[in-house]
Amino acid sequence: MRTWREMRGFPLAVQLLLVNQLGVNTGFYLLIPYLATHLTDNLGMSAAVVGIVLGVRNLSQQGLFIIGGSASDRLGARGVIIAGCALRTVGFALFALGDDLAVMLGASVLSGLAGALFNPAVRTYIAQEADERKAEAFALFNVFATTGALIGPLLGSALLLVDFRTSALTAAGIFAVLTVAQALVLPARTVEPGQGTVLGDWREVLGNRAFLAFALAMVGMFTLENQLYLLLPDGARRATGWDGAAGLVFLVGTLTNLALQLRITRALKARGDRARWIATGLGLMAVAFVPPALVVGSSGHPLLRALPVLAGALLLYLGVMVAQPFVMELIPGFGRSELTGTYFGIFYVVSGIAAAVGNAVVGWAMDAGERGDAGWLPWACCALFGLASALGVAWLHRAGSLPTPRKPAVPVPATA
Repeated sequence: MRTWREMRGFPLAVQLLLVNQLGVNTGFYLLIPYLATHLTDNLGMSAAVVGIVLGVRNLSQQGLFIIGGSASDRLGARGVIIAGCALRTVGFALFALGDDLAVMLGASVLSGLAGALFNPAVRTYIAQEADERKAEAFALFNVFATTGALIGPLLGSALLLVDFRTSALTAAGIFAVLTVAQALVLPARTVEPGQGTVLGDWREVLGNRAFLAFALAMVGMFTLENQLYLLLPDGARRATGWDGAAGLVFLVGTLTNLALQLRITRALKARGDRARWIATGLGLMAVAFVPPALVVGSSGHPLLRALPVLAGALLLYLGVMVAQPFVMELIPGFGRSELTGTYFGIFYVVSGIAAAVGNAVVGWAMDAGERGDAGWLPWACCALFGLASALGVAWLHRAGSLPTPRKPAVPVPATA
Protein backbone atom coordinates (compact mmCIF):
# COMPACT_ATOMS: atom_id res chain seq x y z
CA MET A 1 0.00 0.00 0.00
CA ARG A 2 2.89 2.40 0.77
CA THR A 3 4.22 1.83 -2.77
CA TRP A 4 0.88 2.70 -4.35
CA ARG A 5 0.48 5.82 -2.20
CA GLU A 6 3.96 6.99 -3.14
CA MET A 7 3.27 6.27 -6.80
CA ARG A 8 0.10 8.38 -6.78
CA GLY A 9 2.14 11.39 -5.66
CA PHE A 10 3.86 11.55 -9.06
CA PRO A 11 2.48 12.96 -12.33
CA LEU A 12 0.35 10.68 -14.50
CA ALA A 13 3.19 10.18 -16.96
CA VAL A 14 5.50 8.78 -14.25
CA GLN A 15 2.73 6.53 -12.92
CA LEU A 16 2.14 5.10 -16.38
CA LEU A 17 5.85 4.51 -16.97
CA LEU A 18 6.17 2.68 -13.65
CA VAL A 19 3.35 0.33 -14.61
CA ASN A 20 4.93 0.15 -18.06
CA GLN A 21 8.19 -1.12 -16.54
CA LEU A 22 6.30 -3.78 -14.62
CA GLY A 23 4.78 -4.93 -17.91
CA VAL A 24 8.07 -4.66 -19.81
CA ASN A 25 9.94 -6.88 -17.36
CA THR A 26 7.03 -9.31 -17.05
CA GLY A 27 6.86 -9.72 -20.83
CA PHE A 28 10.63 -9.92 -21.24
CA TYR A 29 11.29 -12.49 -18.52
CA LEU A 30 8.22 -14.45 -19.54
CA LEU A 31 9.97 -15.25 -22.83
CA ILE A 32 13.72 -14.68 -22.94
CA PRO A 33 14.84 -17.16 -20.21
CA TYR A 34 13.16 -19.97 -22.15
CA LEU A 35 14.21 -18.93 -25.65
CA ALA A 36 17.43 -20.97 -25.73
CA THR A 37 15.55 -24.15 -24.76
CA HIS A 38 12.98 -23.51 -27.52
CA LEU A 39 15.68 -22.99 -30.14
CA THR A 40 17.51 -26.20 -29.21
CA ASP A 41 14.74 -28.60 -28.17
CA ASN A 42 11.89 -27.46 -30.43
CA LEU A 43 13.74 -26.10 -33.48
CA GLY A 44 16.81 -28.35 -33.29
CA MET A 45 19.40 -25.56 -33.56
CA SER A 46 22.96 -26.14 -32.42
CA ALA A 47 24.42 -24.45 -29.35
CA ALA A 48 26.58 -22.26 -31.59
CA VAL A 49 23.56 -21.02 -33.57
CA VAL A 50 21.62 -20.40 -30.36
CA GLY A 51 24.54 -18.34 -29.09
CA ILE A 52 24.44 -16.27 -32.28
CA VAL A 53 20.69 -15.61 -31.98
CA LEU A 54 20.97 -14.57 -28.33
CA GLY A 55 24.12 -12.57 -29.00
CA VAL A 56 22.46 -10.66 -31.86
CA ARG A 57 19.61 -9.66 -29.55
CA ASN A 58 21.99 -8.46 -26.85
CA LEU A 59 24.26 -6.64 -29.32
CA SER A 60 21.28 -4.95 -31.02
CA GLN A 61 20.17 -3.60 -27.65
CA GLN A 62 23.47 -2.69 -25.98
CA GLY A 63 25.08 -1.28 -29.11
CA LEU A 64 22.12 0.91 -30.11
CA PHE A 65 21.23 2.52 -26.78
CA ILE A 66 22.87 5.67 -28.10
CA ILE A 67 20.34 5.76 -30.96
CA GLY A 68 17.42 5.56 -28.53
CA GLY A 69 18.95 8.23 -26.33
CA SER A 70 19.55 10.67 -29.19
CA ALA A 71 16.10 10.02 -30.64
CA SER A 72 14.59 10.88 -27.25
CA ASP A 73 16.39 14.23 -27.25
CA ARG A 74 15.64 15.10 -30.86
CA LEU A 75 12.16 13.61 -31.40
CA GLY A 76 10.75 13.42 -27.88
CA ALA A 77 10.81 10.51 -25.45
CA ARG A 78 7.08 9.73 -25.82
CA GLY A 79 7.24 8.73 -29.48
CA VAL A 80 10.43 6.70 -28.95
CA ILE A 81 8.85 4.77 -26.06
CA ILE A 82 5.78 3.94 -28.15
CA ALA A 83 7.90 2.91 -31.15
CA GLY A 84 10.09 0.70 -28.95
CA CYS A 85 7.15 -1.14 -27.41
CA ALA A 86 5.56 -1.61 -30.85
CA LEU A 87 8.80 -3.08 -32.21
CA ARG A 88 9.08 -5.42 -29.20
CA THR A 89 5.51 -6.59 -29.93
CA VAL A 90 6.48 -7.50 -33.51
CA GLY A 91 9.76 -9.11 -32.46
CA PHE A 92 8.20 -11.34 -29.82
CA ALA A 93 5.37 -12.30 -32.17
CA LEU A 94 8.00 -13.43 -34.72
CA PHE A 95 9.56 -15.69 -32.09
CA ALA A 96 6.16 -17.36 -31.80
CA LEU A 97 5.36 -17.59 -35.51
CA GLY A 98 8.73 -18.31 -37.10
CA ASP A 99 10.73 -21.52 -37.31
CA ASP A 100 13.82 -20.86 -39.45
CA LEU A 101 17.05 -19.10 -38.57
CA ALA A 102 16.39 -15.97 -40.66
CA VAL A 103 13.13 -15.28 -38.82
CA MET A 104 14.74 -15.90 -35.44
CA LEU A 105 17.57 -13.50 -36.26
CA GLY A 106 15.07 -10.89 -37.44
CA ALA A 107 13.07 -11.31 -34.24
CA SER A 108 16.26 -10.93 -32.20
CA VAL A 109 17.26 -7.73 -33.99
CA LEU A 110 13.78 -6.20 -33.61
CA SER A 111 13.42 -7.09 -29.93
CA GLY A 112 16.95 -5.80 -29.20
CA LEU A 113 16.38 -2.57 -31.12
CA ALA A 114 13.11 -2.12 -29.23
CA GLY A 115 14.94 -2.22 -25.90
CA ALA A 116 17.56 0.19 -27.23
CA LEU A 117 14.77 2.64 -28.02
CA PHE A 118 12.51 2.56 -24.97
CA ASN A 119 15.05 1.94 -22.19
CA PRO A 120 16.88 5.31 -22.41
CA ALA A 121 13.66 7.05 -23.48
CA VAL A 122 11.75 5.90 -20.37
CA ARG A 123 14.55 7.02 -18.08
CA THR A 124 14.78 10.35 -19.87
CA TYR A 125 11.04 10.95 -19.53
CA ILE A 126 11.06 10.04 -15.82
CA ALA A 127 14.10 12.25 -15.13
CA GLN A 128 12.34 15.19 -16.81
CA GLU A 129 8.94 14.65 -15.19
CA ALA A 130 10.14 13.82 -11.66
CA ASP A 131 12.24 17.00 -11.38
CA GLU A 132 13.55 17.23 -7.78
CA ARG A 133 12.16 13.79 -6.89
CA LYS A 134 14.25 11.80 -9.37
CA ALA A 135 15.72 9.51 -6.70
CA GLU A 136 12.28 8.50 -5.38
CA ALA A 137 10.96 8.01 -8.92
CA PHE A 138 13.86 5.73 -9.85
CA ALA A 139 13.49 3.88 -6.54
CA LEU A 140 9.88 3.11 -7.49
CA PHE A 141 11.07 2.22 -10.98
CA ASN A 142 13.40 -0.35 -9.40
CA VAL A 143 10.52 -1.79 -7.34
CA PHE A 144 8.28 -2.26 -10.38
CA ALA A 145 11.13 -3.63 -12.50
CA THR A 146 12.13 -6.19 -9.85
CA THR A 147 8.51 -7.29 -9.40
CA GLY A 148 8.14 -7.82 -13.13
CA ALA A 149 11.37 -9.82 -13.19
CA LEU A 150 9.82 -12.20 -10.64
CA ILE A 151 6.34 -12.43 -12.20
CA GLY A 152 7.67 -13.01 -15.71
CA PRO A 153 9.50 -16.33 -15.18
CA LEU A 154 6.66 -17.68 -13.00
CA LEU A 155 4.09 -16.86 -15.68
CA GLY A 156 6.42 -18.16 -18.38
CA SER A 157 6.84 -21.49 -16.59
CA ALA A 158 3.06 -21.89 -16.39
CA LEU A 159 2.51 -20.98 -20.06
CA LEU A 160 5.24 -23.41 -21.18
CA LEU A 161 2.99 -26.20 -19.93
CA VAL A 162 0.95 -25.35 -23.04
CA ASP A 163 3.81 -24.55 -25.43
CA PHE A 164 6.44 -21.93 -26.22
CA ARG A 165 4.32 -20.21 -28.86
CA THR A 166 1.61 -19.48 -26.31
CA SER A 167 4.23 -17.97 -24.03
CA ALA A 168 5.71 -15.82 -26.83
CA LEU A 169 2.29 -14.60 -28.04
CA THR A 170 1.36 -13.69 -24.46
CA ALA A 171 4.56 -11.67 -24.14
CA ALA A 172 3.81 -9.95 -27.46
CA GLY A 173 0.29 -9.24 -26.24
CA ILE A 174 1.62 -7.55 -23.10
CA PHE A 175 3.77 -5.23 -25.20
CA ALA A 176 0.85 -4.53 -27.55
CA VAL A 177 -1.28 -3.44 -24.58
CA LEU A 178 1.57 -1.23 -23.31
CA THR A 179 1.94 0.35 -26.75
CA VAL A 180 -1.76 1.26 -26.91
CA ALA A 181 -1.81 2.54 -23.31
CA GLN A 182 1.15 4.84 -23.93
CA ALA A 183 -0.31 6.14 -27.19
CA LEU A 184 -3.61 6.97 -25.45
CA VAL A 185 -2.45 8.19 -22.04
CA LEU A 186 1.21 9.26 -22.05
CA PRO A 187 1.32 13.08 -22.34
CA ALA A 188 3.48 14.57 -25.06
CA ARG A 189 6.27 16.93 -24.01
CA THR A 190 7.36 19.95 -26.00
CA VAL A 191 10.68 19.23 -27.70
CA GLU A 192 12.94 22.18 -28.38
CA PRO A 193 14.64 22.06 -31.82
CA GLY A 194 18.10 20.60 -31.37
CA GLN A 195 21.12 22.80 -31.99
CA GLY A 196 23.89 21.35 -34.13
CA THR A 197 23.97 17.70 -35.20
CA VAL A 198 23.52 14.33 -33.57
CA LEU A 199 27.22 13.61 -34.10
CA GLY A 200 27.95 16.89 -32.34
CA ASP A 201 25.82 15.75 -29.40
CA TRP A 202 27.76 12.49 -29.23
CA ARG A 203 31.09 14.32 -29.35
CA GLU A 204 29.97 16.61 -26.54
CA VAL A 205 28.97 13.71 -24.29
CA LEU A 206 31.99 11.55 -25.15
CA GLY A 207 34.21 14.56 -24.48
CA ASN A 208 32.90 14.75 -20.90
CA ARG A 209 35.72 12.90 -19.15
CA ALA A 210 34.08 12.95 -15.73
CA PHE A 211 30.97 11.32 -17.17
CA LEU A 212 32.94 8.61 -19.00
CA ALA A 213 34.96 7.90 -15.85
CA PHE A 214 31.72 7.52 -13.89
CA ALA A 215 30.23 5.20 -16.53
CA LEU A 216 33.34 3.00 -16.39
CA ALA A 217 33.25 3.00 -12.60
CA MET A 218 29.76 1.54 -12.84
CA VAL A 219 31.13 -1.66 -14.41
CA GLY A 220 30.95 -3.23 -10.96
CA MET A 221 27.27 -2.44 -10.49
CA PHE A 222 26.24 -3.88 -13.84
CA THR A 223 28.55 -6.92 -13.65
CA LEU A 224 27.47 -7.84 -10.13
CA GLU A 225 23.78 -7.21 -10.79
CA ASN A 226 24.02 -9.67 -13.69
CA GLN A 227 25.19 -12.34 -11.24
CA LEU A 228 21.59 -12.53 -10.03
CA TYR A 229 21.05 -14.51 -13.24
CA LEU A 230 24.36 -16.41 -13.37
CA LEU A 231 26.54 -16.98 -10.31
CA LEU A 232 24.00 -16.74 -7.46
CA PRO A 233 21.39 -19.09 -9.05
CA ASP A 234 24.21 -21.51 -9.88
CA GLY A 235 25.43 -21.32 -6.28
CA ALA A 236 21.90 -21.96 -4.94
CA ARG A 237 21.49 -24.99 -7.20
CA ARG A 238 24.87 -26.41 -6.22
CA ALA A 239 24.21 -25.87 -2.52
CA THR A 240 20.83 -27.60 -2.50
CA GLY A 241 20.99 -29.96 -5.47
CA TRP A 242 17.59 -28.54 -6.49
CA ASP A 243 17.08 -26.60 -9.72
CA GLY A 244 14.17 -24.67 -8.23
CA ALA A 245 16.49 -23.12 -5.63
CA ALA A 246 17.40 -20.44 -8.17
CA GLY A 247 13.89 -19.04 -7.77
CA LEU A 248 14.59 -18.38 -4.08
CA VAL A 249 17.22 -15.81 -5.10
CA PHE A 250 14.60 -13.78 -6.98
CA LEU A 251 12.00 -14.23 -4.25
CA VAL A 252 14.37 -12.85 -1.61
CA GLY A 253 15.13 -9.87 -3.82
CA THR A 254 11.55 -9.04 -4.73
CA LEU A 255 10.26 -9.18 -1.16
CA THR A 256 13.17 -7.10 0.10
CA ASN A 257 12.74 -4.60 -2.71
CA LEU A 258 9.02 -4.15 -2.06
CA ALA A 259 9.56 -3.74 1.67
CA LEU A 260 12.63 -1.51 1.78
CA GLN A 261 13.46 0.29 -1.48
CA LEU A 262 11.46 3.46 -0.89
CA ARG A 263 12.39 3.66 2.79
CA ILE A 264 16.09 3.28 2.00
CA THR A 265 16.07 5.92 -0.75
CA ARG A 266 14.12 8.44 1.32
CA ALA A 267 16.33 7.95 4.39
CA LEU A 268 19.60 8.22 2.47
CA LYS A 269 18.48 11.19 0.37
CA ALA A 270 18.02 13.17 3.59
CA ARG A 271 21.43 12.12 4.94
CA GLY A 272 24.45 13.21 3.00
CA ASP A 273 25.92 13.29 -0.46
CA ARG A 274 24.59 11.02 -3.22
CA ALA A 275 28.06 9.91 -4.32
CA ARG A 276 28.78 8.59 -0.83
CA TRP A 277 25.69 6.39 -0.98
CA ILE A 278 26.56 5.14 -4.46
CA ALA A 279 29.99 4.08 -3.20
CA THR A 280 28.39 2.52 -0.10
CA GLY A 281 25.94 0.57 -2.25
CA LEU A 282 28.75 -0.73 -4.45
CA GLY A 283 30.65 -1.74 -1.31
CA LEU A 284 27.62 -3.69 -0.09
CA MET A 285 27.41 -5.41 -3.47
CA ALA A 286 31.06 -6.44 -3.10
CA VAL A 287 30.51 -7.79 0.43
CA ALA A 288 27.54 -9.83 -0.87
CA PHE A 289 29.93 -12.32 -2.50
CA VAL A 290 31.91 -13.01 0.66
CA PRO A 291 29.45 -15.34 2.52
CA PRO A 292 29.05 -17.77 -0.42
CA ALA A 293 32.84 -17.81 -0.97
CA LEU A 294 33.49 -18.78 2.66
CA VAL A 295 31.30 -21.90 2.54
CA VAL A 296 32.06 -23.24 -0.95
CA GLY A 297 32.42 -27.00 -0.75
CA SER A 298 31.24 -27.21 2.87
CA SER A 299 29.14 -30.12 4.04
CA GLY A 300 25.86 -30.16 5.91
CA HIS A 301 22.16 -29.97 5.25
CA PRO A 302 21.32 -28.48 1.80
CA LEU A 303 19.16 -25.76 3.34
CA LEU A 304 21.97 -24.69 5.66
CA ARG A 305 24.39 -24.59 2.72
CA ALA A 306 21.91 -22.40 0.83
CA LEU A 307 21.71 -19.79 3.59
CA PRO A 308 25.04 -18.06 2.75
CA VAL A 309 24.01 -17.85 -0.90
CA LEU A 310 20.65 -16.32 0.03
CA ALA A 311 22.40 -13.95 2.45
CA GLY A 312 24.64 -12.91 -0.44
CA ALA A 313 21.58 -12.33 -2.64
CA LEU A 314 20.00 -10.20 0.09
CA LEU A 315 23.14 -8.07 0.46
CA LEU A 316 23.42 -7.70 -3.31
CA TYR A 317 19.83 -6.50 -3.63
CA LEU A 318 20.37 -4.10 -0.73
CA GLY A 319 23.45 -2.71 -2.45
CA VAL A 320 21.51 -2.17 -5.67
CA MET A 321 18.70 -0.49 -3.73
CA VAL A 322 21.17 1.88 -2.08
CA ALA A 323 23.13 2.81 -5.22
CA GLN A 324 20.92 2.57 -8.28
CA PRO A 325 18.35 5.37 -7.69
CA PHE A 326 21.16 7.84 -7.03
CA VAL A 327 23.10 6.66 -10.10
CA MET A 328 20.04 7.35 -12.26
CA GLU A 329 19.53 10.71 -10.53
CA LEU A 330 23.15 11.71 -11.12
CA ILE A 331 23.44 10.97 -14.86
CA PRO A 332 21.40 13.95 -16.15
CA GLY A 333 23.48 16.30 -14.00
CA PHE A 334 26.63 15.71 -16.05
CA GLY A 335 25.47 17.90 -18.94
CA ARG A 336 22.77 19.98 -20.59
CA SER A 337 19.17 18.93 -19.93
CA GLU A 338 18.62 18.87 -23.72
CA LEU A 339 21.02 15.91 -23.90
CA THR A 340 19.56 13.83 -21.06
CA GLY A 341 18.62 11.00 -23.42
CA THR A 342 22.05 10.98 -25.05
CA TYR A 343 23.73 10.80 -21.65
CA PHE A 344 21.55 7.84 -20.63
CA GLY A 345 22.14 6.13 -23.99
CA ILE A 346 25.92 6.47 -23.93
CA PHE A 347 26.02 5.54 -20.24
CA TYR A 348 24.36 2.21 -21.03
CA VAL A 349 26.57 1.59 -24.06
CA VAL A 350 29.81 2.20 -22.12
CA SER A 351 28.66 0.36 -19.00
CA GLY A 352 27.13 -2.46 -21.04
CA ILE A 353 30.35 -3.12 -22.96
CA ALA A 354 32.40 -2.95 -19.77
CA ALA A 355 29.97 -5.26 -17.98
CA ALA A 356 30.11 -7.75 -20.87
CA VAL A 357 33.86 -7.94 -20.36
CA GLY A 358 33.28 -8.30 -16.62
CA ASN A 359 30.81 -11.14 -17.14
CA ALA A 360 33.30 -12.90 -19.40
CA VAL A 361 35.87 -12.67 -16.60
CA VAL A 362 33.37 -14.08 -14.08
CA GLY A 363 32.51 -16.93 -16.48
CA TRP A 364 36.22 -17.70 -16.90
CA ALA A 365 36.62 -17.69 -13.10
CA MET A 366 33.70 -20.13 -12.74
CA ASP A 367 35.28 -22.55 -15.23
CA ALA A 368 38.78 -22.13 -13.77
CA GLY A 369 37.48 -22.61 -10.24
CA GLU A 370 35.69 -25.81 -11.20
CA ARG A 371 38.76 -27.23 -12.95
CA GLY A 372 41.16 -26.27 -10.19
CA ASP A 373 38.96 -27.13 -7.20
CA ALA A 374 38.81 -23.43 -6.31
CA GLY A 375 35.10 -22.80 -6.08
CA TRP A 376 35.74 -19.56 -4.20
CA LEU A 377 37.41 -17.95 -7.24
CA PRO A 378 34.36 -16.45 -9.05
CA TRP A 379 32.96 -15.14 -5.76
CA ALA A 380 36.28 -13.46 -4.94
CA CYS A 381 36.42 -12.07 -8.47
CA CYS A 382 33.00 -10.45 -8.05
CA ALA A 383 33.95 -9.01 -4.67
CA LEU A 384 37.00 -7.36 -6.27
CA PHE A 385 34.86 -5.91 -9.08
CA GLY A 386 32.53 -4.31 -6.55
CA LEU A 387 35.37 -3.00 -4.40
CA ALA A 388 37.11 -1.47 -7.43
CA SER A 389 33.90 0.29 -8.49
CA ALA A 390 33.25 1.62 -4.98
CA LEU A 391 36.79 3.00 -4.79
CA GLY A 392 36.43 4.49 -8.27
CA VAL A 393 33.28 6.41 -7.33
CA ALA A 394 34.83 7.54 -4.04
CA TRP A 395 37.89 8.84 -5.93
CA LEU A 396 35.73 10.73 -8.45
CA HIS A 397 33.75 12.24 -5.59
CA ARG A 398 36.91 13.34 -3.76
CA ALA A 399 38.24 14.85 -6.99
CA GLY A 400 35.05 16.91 -7.33
CA SER A 401 34.19 15.29 -10.67
CA LEU A 402 30.61 14.30 -9.87
CA PRO A 403 27.62 16.65 -10.15
CA THR A 404 25.51 17.52 -7.14
CA PRO A 405 21.70 17.65 -7.33
CA ARG A 406 20.22 21.10 -7.72
CA LYS A 407 18.74 22.63 -4.60
CA PRO A 408 15.18 23.89 -4.94
CA ALA A 409 15.09 27.59 -5.63
CA VAL A 410 14.14 29.79 -2.68
CA PRO A 411 11.29 32.13 -3.61
CA VAL A 412 12.23 35.82 -3.53
CA PRO A 413 9.54 38.08 -2.02
CA ALA A 414 7.97 40.38 -4.56
CA THR A 415 8.77 44.07 -4.26
CA ALA A 416 6.53 46.97 -5.15
